[in-house]
Amino acid sequence: QVQLVESGGGLVQAGGSLRLSCAASGSIFSHSVMGWYRQAPGKQREPVADITSGGYTNYADSVKGRFTISRDNAKNTLYLQMNSLKPEDTAVYYCKLTYVPRHYWGQGTQVTVSS
Repeated sequence: QVQLVESGGGLVQAGGSLRLSCAASGSIFSHSVMGWYRQAPGKQREPVADITSGGYTNYADSVKGRFTISRDNAKNTLYLQMNSLKPEDTAVYYCKLTYVPRHYWGQGTQVTVSS
């Protein structure tokens, strides 16, 4: 069984930065694709960024150049560095672990960006 625990969310002014973390239990983290998703009020959950076990990354157009996804396999931890935050980045951010055919979600962490 895999458990994912996000942390690092909070309230920040526009233009500020936050770093999210996602700690994973179990032994499959280093072999898994990891991703960050977000869900704003009244909207569907959307992908933000993902990173393969080999370190290849992919970003949503809306966050390219501002967010950086990374992972530390020795610590079973996923990160999302968020810079130049905008009010439209306000959402609950979730991490996802994919180890085909299974996937697991964390409980989410709230990010609020004030204008």
